[in-house]
Amino acid sequence: MRLDALFVNGRFTTLDAGRPEATRLGVLAGRVAGLDEELDGVTADVVIDLRGGYAVPGFNDAHHHLSMRGQRLRELDLRTGSLEELYARVAERAAGLPADAWVRGAGYDQNKLGGAHPTREALDKAAGGRPVWLQHTSGHMGVASTAAFALMGFPSLEDFPEVPGGSVGRDAAGLPDGLLTERAQALAHAVLRPVGHEAFVAGIGLASEAAAAEGLTSFTEPGVGLGLAGNGPLDIAGFQDAARRGLLLQRATIMPGSPNLHDVGGSLGLDLGLRTGLGDEWLRIGPVKVFSDGSLIGRTAAMCRDYAGEPGNRGFLQEEAAALREFILRAHDSGWQVATHAIGDAAVDVVLDAYAEAQARTPRPDARHRIEHCAVTSDAQVARVAELGVIPVPQGRFVSELGDGMLAALGPERARGCYRQRSFLEAGVVLPGSSDCPVVEGAPLLGIHDLVNQRTATGAPFNPEEALTAGQALRAYTIGSAYAVREEHLKGTLSRGKLADFAVLSDDLLAVASERIRDVAVTATVVGGRVVHDTADLTA
Repeated sequence: MRLDALFVNGRFTTLDAGRPEATRLGVLAGRVAGLDEELDGVTADVVIDLRGGYAVPGFNDAHHHLSMRGQRLRELDLRTGSLEELYARVAERAAGLPADAWVRGAGYDQNKLGGAHPTREALDKAAGGRPVWLQHTSGHMGVASTAAFALMGFPSLEDFPEVPGGSVGRDAAGLPDGLLTERAQALAHAVLRPVGHEAFVAGIGLASEAAAAEGLTSFTEPGVGLGLAGNGPLDIAGFQDAARRGLLLQRATIMPGSPNLHDVGGSLGLDLGLRTGLGDEWLRIGPVKVFSDGSLIGRTAAMCRDYAGEPGNRGFLQEEAAALREFILRAHDSGWQVATHAIGDAAVDVVLDAYAEAQARTPRPDARHRIEHCAVTSDAQVARVAELGVIPVPQGRFVSELGDGMLAALGPERARGCYRQRSFLEAGVVLPGSSDCPVVEGAPLLGIHDLVNQRTATGAPFNPEEALTAGQALRAYTIGSAYAVREEHLKGTLSRGKLADFAVLSDDLLAVASERIRDVAVTATVVGGRVVHDTADLTA
């Protein structure tokens, strides 16, 4: 028997209970053909010596905005610790642009800027009157300059309206101060989206290359197309072109945003009745992405109690609970797996109620509906998530990058219910691993580090009772994420017949000291038996 590739001298952690470790792995037609003694006597077109490298199943991010990551790589990086530096970066970028050109940036967090957002008037000054749109790191809000408002259709701001499902920041005179949250951002999106097809495809390529260097072999992209997280109606075509040109190095599950679904012969779907599951092992349609509320660090997520230090502010739903319920019921009845963004505990209640009603009305065994983020939950809600078979999709990397802001928004008592991990596992829930990149860094090893260590950027304990072991975190980023999109038969373990996707690491992830997990490097990434990232010169 002749194989396509043979990887030797490795230290494989397979996560397969029947064969937890191996030193050799063979590949045929992109699948694992055998391990160790099963490969005795076989030959291969290519033999790659891993030189004792530690290999784990390929990392799979259950919530990763790869296309948005690509566009942010092309924009001004606003991850800074002061408003002065932010304005200086805007001024520097503006100085090199024509007088009417947009200045676009993303990544700022007001919690790291003394609690203040940039303002319209300050952006006017910094950008020399140019149109400016700066997106908050969460993607749930942004700030516009006066020229940007004019291009949105508001040359005069005297009678600027409120926007249902969003909010408009106001200055002392009652004029917009630049901040638009949630659905109010649609005013900016209508001018700035979609980016051109070629730019969109190029962004996918940029982000995919970066993700490959982080050991990512699969991801689920939440919310393409029309809607808050998407770009435009041709997004899936953009992913198809990126894959065809060899720019998309990972396997992608694509969630269309809910605004893209419409009535198709009495069902809710894409044109021709397309729904969850269409595609192949490289590119497929996954759940439909629905937004119920907003951001925790932006304090727009729908909460059962006021945000700390903000009496009367409990956030809000992006649409009425009745409309959200109706969409979920129809999507469920139409055969969709549903993935609803819900961060606040009030939003989680609304979504769980809708999922429970949908199953009671039209039972679907193992529907695997999801709650993206599922950030603030009570013990009763955790139990209900388990009872309903719902998959929560929390983000470990939020702990360090956003943790201080989340603690400030909730206060110490309520923070114990924030971004639970261990509680879900102990309730019997299959837990996926995810980043929400580019809201935070996307590297799975950084996410695993935070899942284990539970420390904010300032070193404060975040939620230590929810800490995972390294093994549990690795299973989340492999087996759990595969389960979340019904692909556990293909991915998650290095077993005979499954996809030959794995990452080679500089150290044993399961043996290094917990505080050193973030220092482990990805030396090679293999997808379908093909090396797509290699800093160890394995193929030299």
